[in-house]
Amino acid sequence: MPLMTKPPGKLLPLVAALLCGAVLAQAAEPAEDPITSAAPAVKASAHAPLALPAVHQPAPAGPRKQQQQQRPRQHRTSTTATPDDWNLTKHGKVLYLTFDDGPQKEWTPKVLQVLAKHQAKATFFVLGREAAAHPDLVALTRAAGHRIGNHTWDHKMLTTLPAAKMRQEILTGVRSKCFRPPFRETNAQVAAVAASYHQRQVLWDVDTLDWSKPGTAKIERAILQGARPGAIILMHDGGGNRSETVAALDSALTQLTRQGYTFHALPC
Repeated sequence: MPLMTKPPGKLLPLVAALLCGAVLAQAAEPAEDPITSAAPAVKASAHAPLALPAVHQPAPAGPRKQQQQQRPRQHRTSTTATPDDWNLTKHGKVLYLTFDDGPQKEWTPKVLQVLAKHQAKATFFVLGREAAAHPDLVALTRAAGHRIGNHTWDHKMLTTLPAAKMRQEILTGVRSKCFRPPFRETNAQVAAVAASYHQRQVLWDVDTLDWSKPGTAKIERAILQGARPGAIILMHDGGGNRSETVAALDSALTQLTRQGYTFHALPC
């Protein structure tokens, strides 16, 4: 079939029109982005936020020792000699009040009240039989910060007893680091038996003779005149009416406190 030819003047406009249409069609198609096509975007899950909200948690507590160091320290005055420290004169103007033959249901609480009033600590050498009858008073005495010593079971004169009986009197008394022989009657054998039970024999420096009921004034005078640093003073909260002892103790402690004395328990 023979080709149809057009004159050159009409052919050029037709070619131009075809080329222009091709260019416009290509411009209408979106260009390809080389970045997004090479690495498709990762979509975040609708149930998981891109960033977790900040959680305010309390700072972890430091070691217990460090916390304690941050607290202000409280200075306390000791009211008891250091355990096993029997150099009683090195503590300055300190007196050691001791009470024998209790506990007794009427007078021991009154003695404890006077001691508490003057912020004084003392040592009570109790009888085993009385401690067994009044364990609540022994507990009350200890709870108040006082010390308990052994004054045997039944207040016998130990140096007149057979060895077995003497040993039994000491052994059946209250458990303590301290032992006081009744009537101050002792010897090497008595002291050795007490030591075998790990009990130190404790006597006294000042005897107020309050057991004889000489009157409040005489008991008070004995305490005041016998006062010196490290002195052990003997009184009684058992064995009879101790109203004179209670009154003398209150008055004497008032005066001794003014003189700068304090009152500690023995290291029993």
